[in-house]
Amino acid sequence: MGVETGGAAAVVWDESFLGYDLGGDHPLNPVRLDLTIRLARSLGVLDGVELLAPQPAADSEIERVHEPEYLSAVQAAPMAGWDVGHGLGTADNPVFERMHEASALVVGGSLAAARAIASGGARRAVNIAGGLHHAMRDRAAGFCVYNDCSVAISWLLDNGFDRIAYVDTDVHHGDGVQDAFYDDPRVLTVSLHQSPLSLWPGTGWPAELGGRGAEGTAVNVALPPVTRDAGWLRAFHAVVPSLLRAFRPQVLVTQCGADTHREDPLADLALTVDGHREVYRALRSLAEEVAEGRWLALGGGGYELLRVVPRSWTHLLATVLDRDVDPRAPLPADWVAHASTLAPGRPLPTTMSDGADVAFEPWGGDAQTPLDLAVRDARRAVFPLHGLDPEDPRD
Repeated sequence: MGVETGGAAAVVWDESFLGYDLGGDHPLNPVRLDLTIRLARSLGVLDGVELLAPQPAADSEIERVHEPEYLSAVQAAPMAGWDVGHGLGTADNPVFERMHEASALVVGGSLAAARAIASGGARRAVNIAGGLHHAMRDRAAGFCVYNDCSVAISWLLDNGFDRIAYVDTDVHHGDGVQDAFYDDPRVLTVSLHQSPLSLWPGTGWPAELGGRGAEGTAVNVALPPVTRDAGWLRAFHAVVPSLLRAFRPQVLVTQCGADTHREDPLADLALTVDGHREVYRALRSLAEEVAEGRWLALGGGGYELLRVVPRSWTHLLATVLDRDVDPRAPLPADWVAHASTLAPGRPLPTTMSDGADVAFEPWGGDAQTPLDLAVRDARRAVFPLHGLDPEDPRD
């Protein structure tokens, strides 16, 4: 299928992604994806873009990062009931019909994005249905059955690339991707997340540096609760650009969870949609600077389904496509009318902004706030391993 790329970008989407549905009142409701695409269309972000339809990933592709026995368990789970092991059949990861097929399609979507970049058909590609970063080699975790992020990275490593940086901006630690490449010096994994002291999965400490021969390729910035836009951006710019410049990746892969938002019900950071937009713009700039523009963007967490995720990921789609949306743009009436039917009486935002000021003071190396101490700890842990001075704000 051809892809129209104003800005050489591919958008992977098909309504069949909505089949990844954990059911009932589960926080990961696929309505967030539907509402995002509806909003992007209503705002004209997707005008003229031929969406790249995904195909389910073959078992052999999923087995790049998952055990064959685990795939067998996922495939059998809908018929086996709830006692299937491998993290399946829990409150976080309930069994649902066609679970393997729906999960394989998400992986296939991220593979389609990776292939678009590897083929040269697109410099950037985005799959908002992806970003299932918690799935481990032999078990489901954190609403994630298969780890599409890791499969896409593994595929890229076998198809022309040998230095890949993965930056995870979800509120939860990107533990599954870190685990998959912990011993692989070709992959730099960077995760900025709420401190493990106060949020699941309880991992993501600065001392998690990478395995033998890959020291310094796992990077963790553990942020204190209630970190706002200015603090988050301060931490990001104090750690991520210097490491990416030192590592020199050929592709930047990002997990762009929207659950850092102040309204998210499952976590305690305090970013806004305006902060998210700044994050996406920073990632785009870094991809241009360090990776010849190659940027594979994935979705992730985000559980304020109506007020936050659709606006945040519409900004993500727009950023990938170089069709940036003015934060002051009003939400289209047709989108508001549809979203209002899903939660009658619930107030919806009126614009693509939360009205936040995203200005921040760059890290200077001498402050003693919990945020700055978190930055210091991350820099001291990994910067020397990349030939950088952790105490010098210019590095």
